[in-house]
Formats: sequence, C-alpha cells, structure tokens
Amino acid sequence: MTLGEPIHVIGGGLAGSEAAWQIARRGLRVALYEMRPARRTPAHQTALFSELVCSNSLKSEQEWTASWLLKEELRRLDSLLLHAAAAARVPGGHALTVDRDVFAGGVTEAVCSEPLIEVRREEIRSVPEGIVIVATGPLTGEALAQEIARLTGSDRLYFYDSISPIVDAESVDTGIAFWASRYGKSSSGTDDYLNCPLDRDQYEAFVDALLEAQAVPAHIPEDATPFFEACLPIEELARRGRETLRFGPMKPMGLIDARTGKRPYAAVQLRQENLRAASFNLVGFQNHLRFAEQARILRMIPGLQNAEFLRFGQIHRNTYINAPALLTPTLALRSRPELFFAGQISGVEGYVEAIATGLMAGIHAAALAAGEEPRPLPRETALGSLCHYVSGADPADYQPANITFDLLPPPSTPIRDRKVRHESVCRRALEALDAYRHAYV
Repeated sequence: MTLGEPIHVIGGGLAGSEAAWQIARRGLRVALYEMRPARRTPAHQTALFSELVCSNSLKSEQEWTASWLLKEELRRLDSLLLHAAAAARVPGGHALTVDRDVFAGGVTEAVCSEPLIEVRREEIRSVPEGIVIVATGPLTGEALAQEIARLTGSDRLYFYDSISPIVDAESVDTGIAFWASRYGKSSSGTDDYLNCPLDRDQYEAFVDALLEAQAVPAHIPEDATPFFEACLPIEELARRGRETLRFGPMKPMGLIDARTGKRPYAAVQLRQENLRAASFNLVGFQNHLRFAEQARILRMIPGLQNAEFLRFGQIHRNTYINAPALLTPTLALRSRPELFFAGQISGVEGYVEAIATGLMAGIHAAALAAGEEPRPLPRETALGSLCHYVSGADPADYQPANITFDLLPPPSTPIRDRKVRHESVCRRALEALDAYRHAYV
C-alpha cells in the first residue's frame, strides 16, 4: 500500500469518526463509509456522524476518577470528539453531558470539511483490501457481520451482551462472605469463589425485591426480542418460580458456611476477575434492571451490603468479537495485521471507550500505512490498559468492559487510602502517556 491509497474506515459512529480524524491529522487519505441515511438502523434518528443513541452523558469529569483519566488521555492526544463534547457541553454536575444535536453536528461538520476524508454514504457488505478499520458498532449489518464471522470464526462473533455486575473487592464484607468451591473441588487447588450466604428470610426478601424491580426500557427495538434460555436475567428467573434462583445461580449445593457449619439456604458466588484482580464478578447475575435498582437490590445480599459497583449487569443487543482470541494490543487482527477493530465491536462498553479505541486504531493504522511499526500504548495508561484487557483477557469467559481502576496495574507500593491510590495511578498514567506522546505521536 502506498501513501496515496486511502485507509478504509467502516462506520461513522464514535469510533469510526475519531479513527478517520486521527488518520487525516497524520496526512493520510481516508475513505469513511456510513450506510445512513441510505439504510437506517432501529436506534439512529439522523444521518449525522457520532449520533448518541442512548444517554447524553460521557460520564464523570471528577478529577482522579478512571473515567476522567481516560478522557484526559484522549484530550492530550487531541481527540476530535472530546473537542466536540466540550463545545456541546450542557450542565450535568460532575458528568460531561452534551447536547446530542450540537455534538453530532460538530463532529459531522469537522469530518465532512476535512479534505483528506472522503465520505462514502453506502453500506459495506465485505471487508475491502488494504488497511481497514471496522468500527460498525452494535448494529453491524447482517452481510458484514457474516463477513466478519468468516474472517474471525463464527464462534467468535456474538450478538448479545450478557454482563454480570462487578463489585470492588475492598467493598465485600469477608466477615460474612466465605471462600469455598462447591464440594471442595477446585481446578486451581485453592478455593475459587467468595460466597455470600442467604438464609430463607433473606432469600425470600431478595426474590420479592426482584419481582417488584423496574427494568431498563429498550432504546433499540431489537432489545425486545426474547431472552436466550441459556442466559436468562435473574429477574426473569424469579418470575418463573420462587425457587428457580435456588436451583440456578444461587444454588447452595456443595457449600458449607464456616460460621454456622451448615449449608446456606441460598448463595451468591463471586469470582475474581483474571485481569481485574481488585474486583469480583457476580456469577450468573446478568439482568435487565435500572442501575439504581440493581444497587439497591444487590446490596440486600449478605456480604454486599456496602458493595461498590464497578459495573452493573446488562443484557442488550451488541455485535462484538471475542477480541482476546483475535486481536493484538494495537487492535489489529492477528491473522490479518492490516485489519483493525474499534468501538463496541472490539469488545468495549461506553461512549468514551468507543472513542478511545477509535483513536488508537486510527493512530496504529496510520503508523502501519506510513511503514512504521504500530506501538501499543503503555500499560500504565488507561488507554493501554483498556487495550490490554481487550487483547489479553480470558477468551473463554470474555465480557466487554468499561474503563475502571481495576483494569490498570496497581501502584508498585501498596497505598491503603483509596483516593490517594487513585490519584497516584492517574499521575503515573499521565506521565507514561506524555512520554509515549513525545516519543511516537
């Protein structure tokens, strides 16, 4: 490929718009494909680039939080979409909230007025030759999805997220929760799970709360399709009978509570995340409840009464690949290094995370086009840690991720005070990013 040939970017959402802009900023031509308005999706209302289809919030701007850190890194790398968000900002407390139309309009104007970006309003049904970034989001067209399945393996392409909540390990009460594996069996030779025991009254109250809880309204019509029987939300299990959860994700069989010497009436198992060592996944607790409802109800579980949630459970339409089995830390397909993935299809959740992977894919694709070796961002950064998770998590149990501190490496010297620890991690990340930026960007 010569410098005169365009890099193909498929998808004009958050990731695709950012990727195209980053490539053009480096003096390279881009062909940006967007099927709207010729073919509409169930979620989008306009033909604008980077239209926000759900919330208008890009999450916290409070200093020394993980969400703030990711945005600060993007600003230092001159993100188009962070500039657009600043211009479109509306009051939202500590959150970066934007006027949707002003935000999408600003991105569209910038992209369409850039001479090096050629906008092609057409549906792409197969992956072009050359350097390509696939950033088609959760509503990837069927023909292109089939092509991606062919390139990656059909068993590595998923169409629905089934995400269990994740809690901060420090917020679990280990005076109540106990370590054990069912029947004392463990693949690792140690107790693999932290178990939260419930007695009968606690279980009945938990089921009552689930049956009365408010669900999240679907913002994409396809989300109204029936749930997969093999992956039902906990509130649906509760509706099928009061004992259903006790024979499913809350079964107590093979567990003995050391405090009582007896088997609990029900139990919730917490599993430590492989690359998220400071957090636990609530096994089998995917759900479709409002986040505030999840926090209230899940804190009814003994041991989780003071739980801090790093991620809430979800079930929704989202086409994504099993990235750890397929991608390098530069978001390139291992079997085809000139093909990059960015945005939700790469296995990240959230607006800013989509922007982040688009920016990184754009930088790496431009480097490849210029005859340079794409270089992963430092592991100490939020950007680098996000890509480390996407490319290095366990493929057997991969779930898309938002940015949280448990994705970043902890300080070399333990710091007990959480606020101090988080500030230390942020400062280290920004120092590493600045060194990378001065050397390679």
